Amino acid sequence: MKVVGDSLVLARTDPGALCFEDLVRGSVQVRSTYDASREDTIRYEEGRDYTVDYERGTIARTPNSRIPDFSRNVLYGQKEFDHSQFTGIGNHAYFVWVDYETRRGRPLAEESRQGDRLRRTRERLNAGGAFKIIAFGDSITTGGEASTEALQFFHRYGALLRQRFPKAQITVENGATGGDTTVNGLARLEEKVLSRQPDLVLVGFGMNDHNIEGFGVPLAQFEGNLVTMVTTIRERTGADVLLFSAFPPHPDWKFGSHRMEQYAAATQRAAERTRCAYADVYSVWARVLARKDASSLLGNNINHPNDFGHWLYYEALKAVRF
Repeated sequence: MKVVGDSLVLARTDPGALCFEDLVRGSVQVRSTYDASREDTIRYEEGRDYTVDYERGTIARTPNSRIPDFSRNVLYGQKEFDHSQFTGIGNHAYFVWVDYETRRGRPLAEESRQGDRLRRTRERLNAGGAFKIIAFGDSITTGGEASTEALQFFHRYGALLRQRFPKAQITVENGATGGDTTVNGLARLEEKVLSRQPDLVLVGFGMNDHNIEGFGVPLAQFEGNLVTMVTTIRERTGADVLLFSAFPPHPDWKFGSHRMEQYAAATQRAAERTRCAYADVYSVWARVLARKDASSLLGNNINHPNDFGHWLYYEALKAVRF
């Protein structure tokens, strides 16, 4: 199995884990940009800039490496941090992106057959003609921290559907608003979704809802808000809805409640209650975090996925088969 663009931040000479172990010797390529075609890409050299443990699937900086040292990040080692008290946060200057082959590769997202819940979508795409996708949610769904629009997970998903359904004229519209909870989403539903005549709406909330008391939305209300969104979208537009869960933010961020697993489960319950499609981003992220550290996936080192993280979202959406 070949993996493209697995992301790492590397501190000092401490090893950082890739998604998989048992790497094929000679297959590892490490660079400074996710998009390998960029002219400013630095291609790091094994032995000079990094070492590889092929059996364990880890990479470490050498003492004189050209790879930026993540221990110099302002949030490195901080516990219970309030991001507003720091300047220059973010991990983009520290990422390396790794291509490799592994003998122990496996899908990170489990396929689920949900054709009965996306029947209208399949029929409309097969018929051809105009088809509008609206992505609705919080700052993650605005594309937060992706380096280009094309690498945002919902644009990647739109590109996949264009390949699968070449007769359809698919457009993707971003209806998300940074910082929103499901309460804000309900208030914006008319403007951002209902008035826009969608055919398929990708709905993703939870990152802000799950925050500590006083900042977030209680679990039962969160679930109820999602049910109201799905029901209203269907009744008013006739569009299909695909709900997707969120991932846990940085474990040392002060405002996280550490309850994202419960909010992901509430998202799935809302999908079951309304019989709409569901993409399990949370489980994909959990599989990756079983080996990798959170900072290696977070563009802002708090709660926004980097380009590889957007690919993980895309993989969760792609696994919903119809």
